[in-house]
Parts: sequence; structure tokens; C-alpha cells
Amino acid sequence: MNQNWLSFGINPRLKRLRHKLSSDPYYRLQSEEEILMAAHLGVRIDVNRAAVDDWLRLPGLSIHQARNLVELSRVGVRFYCIEDMAAALSISVHRLKYLEVILNFSYYGDEDTEGLVYVVDPNTATLESLLQVPYINFELAQALIDNRFTNGLYQNLADFQQRLNLSSDVIAKLMYHLRF
Repeated sequence: MNQNWLSFGINPRLKRLRHKLSSDPYYRLQSEEEILMAAHLGVRIDVNRAAVDDWLRLPGLSIHQARNLVELSRVGVRFYCIEDMAAALSISVHRLKYLEVILNFSYYGDEDTEGLVYVVDPNTATLESLLQVPYINFELAQALIDNRFTNGLYQNLADFQQRLNLSSDVIAKLMYHLRF
């Protein structure tokens, strides 16, 4: 690959990508070239702490695959290399190899994972996964699911709070555990 495309002064595509990445944290990279450019700009995905939205930034990964990777991480599976990811997704390593430049395979011991926050999407979470969230008891989890079924998906945290009539204290605690 020609390294001239990495020059900010010469390449307007790199400038546009930098602008897209800085203005839209959920921008979905479109090609191997954009992956390389994003890696050059410092974009990294911590494989063992990535959320579904992080995975969906990568071309070629489906929402189903993203959810599988996140769920495996949540239950304690650690990915040490691209081969681990490929095995978890039941795909060939070759299909993921070009993503390696943007992936960070960090190791976290048990003491490092104690501070991790369990995060769910209230629009897709099951009753069981909601019950794993601190501050969500059975009644709130069931109300959340019933409201979602009756009134549709939650748009954001404010919509969530209003529809479930939750206090600001409860929302202040839950906001670290919910991703819409």
C-alpha cells in the first residue's frame, strides 16, 4: 500500500475521514483502506471491552456477530488474538485479518474486570440480562420489557426515564449500564 495516502497535507480523503471520525463516534468504516487510515489516526477497538456499537464500526461484521462477541466478553471469555475471534465467530481467520491493525488485544486479569460496568441495550435485552444490571430488580425489568413491547423502542435515556417514571437518582445509577 502506498504510504503517501497517509499524509494529511496531501490526501483529502484522510482529512475527510478524520472529520467523519471526530464528528461521528459511530461512523461505520467502509473498506480496508479506511481501516488503515483510521488506525493511522489512532482509532483502536479494545477487543475485550468493546461494545456492540464498537464492533459495528467495522465492515463485514453483522449485528449478530457483534452481540456474540460482546456477550462472550461479558461472561468472561478473553480474546488474545485474531484467531480467537475467528473461532468464536466460526469464520476463517482470513476474513478478519485486515482488521488486526485497528484491534487491541489487551489482557485483563480478574482484578481489572471487577471495575467493568455491565452494559445492556434496553431495546433488545432479555429479562435475564436485565436482572444482571445493578439497580434493576424483577419488577423494573418486567416493566421495562412490557413498556417496550407496548410502546416501542426506547429512543434515549430521557425517553426511558419518562416512560418508566423513574427518579433522577435511579437514572443516575442506571445510565452507566444502558446503551441505546
